[in-house]
This record gives sequence, C-alpha cells and structure tokens, in this order.
Amino acid sequence: MKMTRRFFASLLVVVAPLYLFVVRTTGEKSKASQYFAFIGTYTSKTDSKGIYSFHFDSDTGRLTSVTLAATTEDPSFLTVANNEKYLYAVNELSEFDGKKSGAVTSYSVDPKSGMLTQLNQVPSGGADPCYVSFEQTGKYLLVANYTGGSVATFPVAPDGRVGSASAFVQHTGSGPNKERQEGPHAHYIGSSADNRFVFVVDLGLDEVVVYHLNPVKGSLTPNHPPFAKLAPGAGPRHLAFHPNGKFAYVLSEVNSTVTVFAYDSQNGSFSTLQTLSTIPKDFTAHNDTAEIVVHPSGKFLYVSNRGENSIAEFTIDAANGTLTLAGDFSTQGKTPRNFALDPTGKFLLAANQESNNIVVFRVDQSTGGLTATGQVAQVPAPVDIVFVPTK
Repeated sequence: MKMTRRFFASLLVVVAPLYLFVVRTTGEKSKASQYFAFIGTYTSKTDSKGIYSFHFDSDTGRLTSVTLAATTEDPSFLTVANNEKYLYAVNELSEFDGKKSGAVTSYSVDPKSGMLTQLNQVPSGGADPCYVSFEQTGKYLLVANYTGGSVATFPVAPDGRVGSASAFVQHTGSGPNKERQEGPHAHYIGSSADNRFVFVVDLGLDEVVVYHLNPVKGSLTPNHPPFAKLAPGAGPRHLAFHPNGKFAYVLSEVNSTVTVFAYDSQNGSFSTLQTLSTIPKDFTAHNDTAEIVVHPSGKFLYVSNRGENSIAEFTIDAANGTLTLAGDFSTQGKTPRNFALDPTGKFLLAANQESNNIVVFRVDQSTGGLTATGQVAQVPAPVDIVFVPTK
C-alpha cells in the first residue's frame, strides 16, 4: 500500500502540471481563433465613414457583426502595434492642417468591442500617404507618401500616441511612363527582419530603395547599393519576403508582373532571378495589380489583379525561390484592391473596393488553391485588412 500511494503521488506530480499545461494551451488556442478584422476604406466619393470591423473565427472562417469602429477620412492602410493595444491608419489626403500632406492617426483598441478611440493625429509629411508599417522593435512607424514621393518615420510613445517625424526623405526622379511616373511615388515601406534596413518600393522610379535604419533614433540613411532596379515602366507597388528571408517578391502595378529577387541580408542588396506575368495571356483588358502576400508555410504566393478581378496563385520552389503559376481565382467582386491571409493561413479575405464587399476563401493547405466559403461582408470601398485577437 505504501508503494501504491507513493506511485500515485509521483504520478500526480507528473500529470498535474501536464493537465494544467493542456488546459492553458487549449484556452489560449481557443482565444486565438477569435479576431477583430479591421478594414481601412476610402471615404471620398463613397458612403464609407471610416474604419470598419467585424468578428472573424479562424477555425470556421465565419464573419459576423460588421460595425463602424472609427469615423475618419480616407483611412486607406492600417497597421497594428506589437502589443495589439493600438491601431494606426494613414489618412490618404492631399491636404491636412493647411499643408500638402496626409495624416497618420493613432487609436486605442477595445479588445472586447472592437471599437477604436482616437489618440492623436499628425501630418504624414507628404500628400496621399498610402502605406504604414512598424519597424521590428515597434518604436517607430514607417510611412510612404504616394503623391508626395517621400517617406518618413515617426516615434510612437508607450501610450500609443504618434510623435513628430524623426526622419523624412524626399525621393526625386521619374520613369518612362509619363502618365504614371511623372515623379516619384513611394508605395510601400517596410523593415528587414534584422531591423538593419528599410525598403521603399517607388512606383515612379521603378526602384526598391534601400535605407539603413538607426533603430534608436529612427533615422534613415542611404544604403550601398542604394536601390534595386525593376524593368523600365514596370511601376512597382508592393514587396513581400519569403519566411526564410532569402527571397523577396516585388509586385509591379503598371505592367502586371511579379519579380523574384535573391536577397543578401549582409548588405541589403537584391539580385533578380525571375519575372512573371500575373494575368493570363489571353486577358487583353486593362489591369492593375494591387497586393502581394506569401503564405506562412512559404509554399505559395498570392497577388491581386484589378481588372481581371482575380487572385493569382503561384507555387514557390523551396530551393531557389522561383515561382510557377498554379491558379487564377475570381474574387467574386470588382477591383480587389487588397486581400489578407488570416493569422492561421487557413483563409484568404479579398477586399473588393468597387463592389463594396469582402469575400472569404478557404486555402487548401496542400495545393494553395482557393475555395469561396460563402461568407461575405458588405463594407463600403474596402482597402486594407488587419487582424487583432479578441479578449
């Protein structure tokens, strides 16, 4: 009996912590499957009032309860702080506070209701800011001003408020397309995984401009080499890295192509490997690409086509990063300006700007193919989608 009691006592010592671990992790998984999806929109000449949100269940792909989370002008692109307590929007305006500038607006996120409370608003430094992201520490926001052709960094205080710009760089030059490339047009800005570099995709210059980032001061200085060049007139728009950090994919809006680069993390340089069209050969109508996303598995890449109104899927060669076209899927709407994979990678949400809806697709984890789930949210002029876990 003594041996039996000792045995069960020992077993309890082993099993009890394991039971508690299972309970905790199961609870965390359950919470992590519930999200608020926040939608940036265009309010000019539409019925939109600002930033919208809805509940999204990443286990089932179900979306519910579309609501207006914050009233503001043209909050086109959004990003979320590392602590998920704050959300930031660029207001894509040509004039703000009496200047030729857009704005950057900060919000606190209510994790239970999904409502946003504005904290403050500052000038973006240039007209029509169209992209915003955090560098890796979460201390500085990075902003690209499209019409202004400039980029800026902004310190973010612990209370979520945005400070005055800590760096501002004005691009100069033009491209061969006189209608689209009459001057610089910064369209994307993001930092490297090691936080040493900042990359700016400039549509007007046909370049991915590379800067050294000082993560303490938030300052930007030109890299050497200072940029990677795209084909003349390509009009590059957005960039996405492979999860392994060895390859980068640049989506060009004007000529509807995606270019594969090998990335050297030591000196922040890019070497061209491949360029492919994002639309079928028999599609002859006008098309502009919009968004590019690599699946978390690193197996698939997706781009959106405005004109063909589709998501093109490419498979990624694990060894050399090159692409093979694998599918072309209707977004079941018009002008898919943007789309996003949910945090689990199980679902793709396509934001159709001109048909005012967001359509949910299930992602086949083995092939990358997309199947519409029947879940559709009606949102006026949707542009960008970001996720925040509910509490």
